[in-house]
Amino acid sequence: MKESIDASEFRYAGKGKVNLNKWSTGLDQRLYKDKAQLVALLREFQEEIDAHQQQMYAQDKFAMLLVFQAMDAAGKDGTIQHVMSGINPHGVEVTAFKRPSEEELDHDYMWRTSKALPGRGKVGIFNRSYYEEVLVVRVHPGILEGQRLPDAAMENLPRLWEQRFEQIRNFEEYQHLNGMRVVKFFLHVSKDEQKRRFLDRIDDVSKNWKFNPGDLVERARWDDYQVAYQQAIAATATKAAPWYIIPADDKGDMRLLVSAAILSEMKRLKLAWPVLLKEQQDSLAACRKQLLDPQT
Repeated sequence: MKESIDASEFRYAGKGKVNLNKWSTGLDQRLYKDKAQLVALLREFQEEIDAHQQQMYAQDKFAMLLVFQAMDAAGKDGTIQHVMSGINPHGVEVTAFKRPSEEELDHDYMWRTSKALPGRGKVGIFNRSYYEEVLVVRVHPGILEGQRLPDAAMENLPRLWEQRFEQIRNFEEYQHLNGMRVVKFFLHVSKDEQKRRFLDRIDDVSKNWKFNPGDLVERARWDDYQVAYQQAIAATATKAAPWYIIPADDKGDMRLLVSAAILSEMKRLKLAWPVLLKEQQDSLAACRKQLLDPQT
């Protein structure tokens, strides 16, 4: 039963240091016995998440932003697809962020993501996000040269990263205070599992399109990325905007834990169907009476 699946132990809200080597990339015991049970469990989660999203839409006070970050081949796309596929498409907006365009480079680094924030009543999903600016850009600081920053911003890179962490914390706190629940997922895959998935993409003709030789360039910087993720997660995890460090070596377990986390965070909002004012209830009663009239 899905009620036995609890993602709380993978929730990090800013207490203690983050050492990704101490966070598991796999579970000791799988959460499902076979593919049929996995599909059934995911469907149960989808139905309940959908019910909560419908209440969110009707209430029109809250929104939710789900941010997915991970190393290559960790399974962001598949997780988003399998977890959210049963949700009313009118209530979900998915945005994938790739290399910034010329227009985006003419604005601050959070401009393009701010434009894509979900409106009240909706769930927004970011496949990568403004966190790339303290992850990829930190591992490859040469990218900053193309961001057209003031000279003063480039003089002290350690200070620049700290400033961006502070800006992100303030941004997420601001969104939280205005009714948006920000929930961030780091899909924690092991280096060995990444290699296996890369080889699978090369060996399977139907998956060749997924592999990019440039992925190996990033893989060579694995340790640098782990440090960047550790520092970004530690600096930006708060009660208002927690991180979930989800074991990603088994895709089924990963999708179930992400589903459980989303549902748990939705329940924290204490969503409910709107209660109509007496005048509105009287109007509904009058409309009902009119519809029951044989002459109508």
